[in-house]
Amino acid sequence: MRLGVGAALVDGSLVPGDVEVADGRIAGVGLSSANGSGVAAPGFVDLQVNGFAGVDFFTADMSGYRGAGNALLQGGVTAYQPTFITSPEDELIAALREVPQNGSVPRIIGAHLEGPFISGERLGTHPAEARRDPDCQLLQRLLAAGPVSHVTLAPELPGAYELMELLRQRGVTVSCGHSNATAAEARAAFSRGAKTVTHIFNAMRPFAAREPGLAGAALVSGDVVVQVILDGVHLADDTARLVWQAAAGRVALVTDATAAAGAGDGSYTLAGVDFEVENGVARSAERVLAGSTVPMIEAVRNLVQAKCPHASRAGRSSALSGLDRSQTSWLSTTASRSCECSSAAPTQPADYLRMTRT
Repeated sequence: MRLGVGAALVDGSLVPGDVEVADGRIAGVGLSSANGSGVAAPGFVDLQVNGFAGVDFFTADMSGYRGAGNALLQGGVTAYQPTFITSPEDELIAALREVPQNGSVPRIIGAHLEGPFISGERLGTHPAEARRDPDCQLLQRLLAAGPVSHVTLAPELPGAYELMELLRQRGVTVSCGHSNATAAEARAAFSRGAKTVTHIFNAMRPFAAREPGLAGAALVSGDVVVQVILDGVHLADDTARLVWQAAAGRVALVTDATAAAGAGDGSYTLAGVDFEVENGVARSAERVLAGSTVPMIEAVRNLVQAKCPHASRAGRSSALSGLDRSQTSWLSTTASRSCECSSAAPTQPADYLRMTRT
């Protein structure tokens, strides 16, 4: 099947010509195309999504996942991790049991547990009463409840290394976040297998000249993926440019989207935490940021509008693929079936967006 496009975005470069898909995989790019229009681009991958289009994944059933998934797909997301914040064990287990595991579109990579093993000093909007010190038995019960692919924890907590080793053995990605770790503690965690940091500069020790903390350690560690929320609220544009340049090639855009994303201002719930959205900004009753309302396509546009220098290739886990200013002004209109990874290269699964000018 030919897509009828005029070009494809492959490894950060625009390749003129059509794209052919066979048996759910990309069979060829750069094919002759006299009347092709639009660009085939890799689908977005969002590593942190609490909810979308009025649906809070923490309490969602199959119908809720289906509705939110359709809305995510319309915004170009072809794979994602439903994310559950710090909550009581029984509620986390119930949420994990509802995560679809077969044939979902967009593809669900697995659940992202953002807690409960986080710092009491860097809770953000997470409920303090549900926070837990590292407990391997509790973690094993959570892993047994559903398809966990990603865990955010505070590596400086006593017992955190034991959790990290258990997660490594299970093939679960360890992310450092909601943490008061020093730079030295962060580097120790990276050496023990932590691969990424959750929403850098948010809910972590502030960067200082003589103590750069987790954020500083992540920016100078060449094998650590740096996750950022680019909604115009969580990071200033200058901070976004700093991250993009310091961590070139290993930046992952995440939305941290809540049920309010795609649904407008109003009152919502995030895993039992009530929050209000006003002018697109989500805050709890204590005026603490409570996730975001940004769709992924808008986060990519925000990256461009922040005038971040173009990178030839995106980070290993990134939701973006080197779109330039003109391409991010296009609207993602359709996305195909979910698959193993996000790429428009030959032999890769056909996880693509068809983008047309608006």
